[in-house]
Amino acid sequence: MLRTFRKSRHFPLRWSADRLLIEHPACGFDIGKSVLPGVVVLKTGAPGALALGSHSMSISDASLFTPDILALRDVIDQRLDFYSGFGSTDREEKASSGSSWSVNSLGSSHHCPDRLREAIRYMLLAPAKRIRPLLVLTAARACDGNLENAMPAACAVEMIHAYSLIHDDLPAMDDDDLRRGRPSCHIQFDEATAILAGDALIPLAFEVVSRDIQPPETAAKCVAILARAAGGARLVGGQVDDLAGDSTFDSLEDLEKIHRRKTGALLTVSLEMGGITAGAGRQQLESLTNYGNHLGLAFQIVDDLLDLRGEQAKMGKRTGKDESKGKLTYPSLLGETQSEQRARELIDAAIEAVSSLGSGARPLEQIARVVIERSR
Repeated sequence: MLRTFRKSRHFPLRWSADRLLIEHPACGFDIGKSVLPGVVVLKTGAPGALALGSHSMSISDASLFTPDILALRDVIDQRLDFYSGFGSTDREEKASSGSSWSVNSLGSSHHCPDRLREAIRYMLLAPAKRIRPLLVLTAARACDGNLENAMPAACAVEMIHAYSLIHDDLPAMDDDDLRRGRPSCHIQFDEATAILAGDALIPLAFEVVSRDIQPPETAAKCVAILARAAGGARLVGGQVDDLAGDSTFDSLEDLEKIHRRKTGALLTVSLEMGGITAGAGRQQLESLTNYGNHLGLAFQIVDDLLDLRGEQAKMGKRTGKDESKGKLTYPSLLGETQSEQRARELIDAAIEAVSSLGSGARPLEQIARVVIERSR
């Protein structure tokens, strides 16, 4: 049953008050409770949901999520699998299915070299928590949006994140040979292939957003803010300052300026895109942005603490590198205890920022708790 579910290509999604409903065109599955043919209701505590959603993350991290979020994460993985050219999916499938999003330029083109496609998929589909795409979808839910319309944005931000990790690991950058528990992309393949795989993920992300989000005006807004978040003033600029290790960067304000861009930009834009696809109002978007700003800093503090005292086997990457390079980090600046306290304060502030969104924001609260409790 689960195998059939995972191989299926298209899952229209919607939320009820406390359940994730996944509509499948062929049949219904008895996971949690099947109420109609083609409709699956995944309830918190449904035993099948945990098995469904935990296959690509550690057991300790999987236990932090409720089963419905784990199941949603599994659907994200399936759509990423599709977009990166899995199997024989092509334009003929689009014609037979009537799906508006199933044109997959990367997967259907004879012109994408096999080795390049393999490298892209190696990084994009690697075991991960999918925090950023989950933020897109849960932000859309919090604003009463359509999850299916938000899914392309969710996949696109994960593509940008994957590209940034590939390039971040290169010898000219952070020079890491381990990522997500596996050899980094340039170790598994070679430097040139890794660079090109990262390069290919960037236009693929914008292709997916511009083609598959409706209406076009919404797609255009998402393209613009994702481009800004991934560009020289945000993600890339933050990475430049982080690599520079300038001795003039020696204050908490300096550190937060770097990480609001390097780490926080993609987290915040994930929330903004989710809100935009849902047609969120100004106040709703402001709440999501404030949540993202707080969450991004907390995420980086936890990252710094895990690099200092985390276990490499759990982290899936090398630890202790920040200290060996003498990098400015939260623990080096504030100490471990104060860093922990700062992270918890930021998480509390993030949760408070979306409290005005009501019960729909509960998944966002859960993700915030996952960020502070995560082990990798």
